[in-house]
Amino acid sequence: MAAKKRLIFPLDVPHREQAMAWVEKLRNEVGLFKVGLELFLGEGPKFLEDLAEMAPEGYFLDLKLHDIPTTVQGALRQLVRGARFTTVHVDQGRKALKATVDALKERVAVLGVTVLTSLTPADLVAQGIDPRYATDPPIELVLLRAGLAYEAGCAGVVCAGSEARAVKEKFGDDFLVVCPGIRPSGAPVPADDQRRIMTPYEAIQAGADYVVVGRPIRLAPDPVARAREVVADIARGLAERPSPPKESERSRPRTGAGKKPSLPG
Repeated sequence: MAAKKRLIFPLDVPHREQAMAWVEKLRNEVGLFKVGLELFLGEGPKFLEDLAEMAPEGYFLDLKLHDIPTTVQGALRQLVRGARFTTVHVDQGRKALKATVDALKERVAVLGVTVLTSLTPADLVAQGIDPRYATDPPIELVLLRAGLAYEAGCAGVVCAGSEARAVKEKFGDDFLVVCPGIRPSGAPVPADDQRRIMTPYEAIQAGADYVVVGRPIRLAPDPVARAREVVADIARGLAERPSPPKESERSRPRTGAGKKPSLPG
């Protein structure tokens, strides 16, 4: 998969006009556009239909659903065409994850959100997480939750770059890792709420399949040039990345849903 296709740009704006301006500006520079809660609530499903027309390789619908299995299933059945990825929180449990994968079948790849990149060890302890898992980075907690996603048949997980290598080593190279919290060198983000951050090069080196880069591109004086810098960083990381783990080195069999949906690239 080409380096450019591994870059995901989040359309973190409230209105259609702003979002479409970014799509027009960056459609030749990034692999996927990501739609989160802000834009989805502001514009609704009709926007996704229009985005699918402009983004033939699909888009990433990042709503991070978290509810009882029946509710999540019902919501995901409403997905409009064109979505490549969608997200659900892993900590809702194996049953809900499996129900989500079963509801979507071949339509879209489900990614399990492990531990938000904005959370610190103190945040995790405050949520009731055993201090043994509230480490920095929280690798064992991420692996525990990635295991639930893996067994449920999810296509992969969302985690910080600091956990990517451990996930790949434990579950194999075909289990996708998508990393937010990506900060290119020399591109500070004011009042940044991300805590576990990496450069694109570092995340790709660690095994990330996709990196999500939003504010560093959006706030740059020249967003197109910054996007191209990120893609160059991704390409360098790919060229210098160690060989992936062998199939025989996986720690456990995959017992969830079978064939994953086809993916971009």
